[in-house]
Amino acid sequence: MAKPPATDTNSFHVFDTDSFHVFDTTLRDGAQREGVSYSVADKLAVARLLDEIGVGFIEGGWPGALPKDTEFFARARTELDLRHAQLVAFGATRKVGVRVEDDAQVRALLDAQTAVVCLVAKSDVRHVREALRTTPEENLAMVADTVAFLVAHGRRVFVDCEHFFDGYAADPDHGVAVLETAFAAGAEVGVLCDTNGGMLPMSVGRVVADVRARTTGKLGIHCQDDTGCAVANTLAAVEAGVTHVQGTANGYGERAGNADTFALIGNLVTKMGLPVVPAECLPELKRVSHAIAELANIAPDDHQPFVGASAFAHKAGLHASAIKVSPELYNHLDPAVVGNDMRILVTEMAGRASIELKGRELGVDLAGQADAIGRVVDQVKVLEADGWSFEAADASFELLLRAQLPGAPAPLFELESYRTSVEHWGNGVVVSEATVKVHVPNDDGTTERVISTGEGNGPVNALDNALRQALVSRYPHLADVSLADYKVRILGWNGGTSATTRVLVDSSDGVGEWTTVGVHDNIVEASWHALVDAFTYAVRRR
Repeated sequence: MAKPPATDTNSFHVFDTDSFHVFDTTLRDGAQREGVSYSVADKLAVARLLDEIGVGFIEGGWPGALPKDTEFFARARTELDLRHAQLVAFGATRKVGVRVEDDAQVRALLDAQTAVVCLVAKSDVRHVREALRTTPEENLAMVADTVAFLVAHGRRVFVDCEHFFDGYAADPDHGVAVLETAFAAGAEVGVLCDTNGGMLPMSVGRVVADVRARTTGKLGIHCQDDTGCAVANTLAAVEAGVTHVQGTANGYGERAGNADTFALIGNLVTKMGLPVVPAECLPELKRVSHAIAELANIAPDDHQPFVGASAFAHKAGLHASAIKVSPELYNHLDPAVVGNDMRILVTEMAGRASIELKGRELGVDLAGQADAIGRVVDQVKVLEADGWSFEAADASFELLLRAQLPGAPAPLFELESYRTSVEHWGNGVVVSEATVKVHVPNDDGTTERVISTGEGNGPVNALDNALRQALVSRYPHLADVSLADYKVRILGWNGGTSATTRVLVDSSDGVGEWTTVGVHDNIVEASWHALVDAFTYAVRRR
C-alpha cells in the first residue's frame, strides 16, 4: 500500500465515505469503560464532536435495551444536525425461537429511525451452543431473518460478528457462514470482532486475508485492546483488505479499552494514505479528543499518540540541537496536521539549543543573549537538582528566563512577611486565615507598606486571597485572576514529614491559563512561590 510522506497532506486522495468506513462506537462500546456514565445531553455533545472529525458513522447506543439510549435517539432526530456522520442504532439478532416480527428489541431498532443499524451476531460456534443454547442452523436463521427484516424496512445493515477470531481458531467455518448468510440477506458490512482483545497483528492479518478469500462482501474490523495491540491489529486488518474500521474516542471501552479512533484516523490518513475523513477535519483531532475527555470526566492522556500534549514534546538537549536546525528530523509528522503543537521541555537535560527553542516558543527574543542563555541553563540545572521542574510550568520558566535578560522588570512587590493559621471550631467548621505584609512600588519610585488579611478553605486559598487584596489596587488585573487547579507532589518520600514538596498551580484570567511551580520542604512556602509566580505572570502578560 502506498505511503505518502508523513506531512504531505496534499497527497491524500479525495474523501469517499462509501469506499472506506470510519465507524465510531464511543457512545455504545466506549461507554462501557469503568467510571464513564454519559447523560443524554453528554451523548448528544459527543456525537456533535465526533461529527467534526469527519467519521462516517456514530453508533449511538442500544434502543429498547437501555432507556437512556432510547431517549438519545428520540432527541437526536430534532437536536442533531450532523454534517459528515450517519447515526447508527445497535442491537442484536432476533431471539432464539422468536419470529423476527414479534421481537420487541428488533422493533425498537426500527423505532430509533436511524438509516443504519448495526447488529451483533454470534460467530463462535461454542458461544452459539453454550451461551445461546441453540444450534448453528438456528443461529444462521436468526442472522438471516433479522438482516432481511431490517433491509426490507429500508435500513442499511452492518453485522458485528462477535468473538470472530476466537471462534475462527476453534472452527473456521461457522463464522464465515455467518458472514455469507448476512451478505445474502442484504447486509452491507460484516465486521470481524476481536471481542476478547487477545489477538496480535500477524495473526489478525493472516485470518483476515483468509476470510477475505472465502467471502464476497465488505469486511470490517473491531478490536479490543487487551494485548495493547488494538490499533496495530486494526491497521493489519486494513492491510489485509478490510475497508471498515471501528474505534472509540481516546480508546475508551471495557477492560483495557478499544482501538483509539484518533490514532486510527491519524495512521490511516498520514501513514497509509487513505482518505478516511475529509481533509479539513484532520486538524480537529486534538481539540475533539480533549473535549470528549472533559465530557467523560477523564483527564486527557498527555502521552496519547497524535493528540496528546506530549506527543510532540522534546526533552533531551541533543534532540533540541537537531530540532533547532530542522524540526522534521525528530517529528514523525508536522504536529499541525492533527491540530497539535511541538513543545520543548526545559529540564536539567536542557542545553543552550533547548533554551533558545523554548524562548522562541514563548515569544522571548534571545538573539545575541548568549550569556543570559548560559545563566539560564546553569540555573535550571541547579533548581532541578533541588526538586524544581519546569516541564509543566511554562509560566514560571518564562519569568525565570526574562529575569536574566537586560532591562528585566522589577518584582511586583517585596515581601516583609506572611503568616497562616488554621482554626477548627467546635461545630466542625475549619477556617484558614493568612496575613501578608508587603512593600508595593508606586509610580514615583516610592514604596507603600501594605498589610492584608484573607480567609479561605485552606492556608493556600487564604494566602491567595490575602496577597490578591494586597496587590489589586496597584495591579487591578489581578481581580480577574483565579486559581483553577492545585497539584501537590511529595519528592524524596522516606516515610517522614520532612520530604520536599513540589506544588503546581494552574491560574486563569478568563482569557488564558498558565501554570507555575514552587518547591520547598514546607508545603505552604512551596505554594507561596507558585502563587507569586502566578500573579507576576498575570501582570507581565498584559
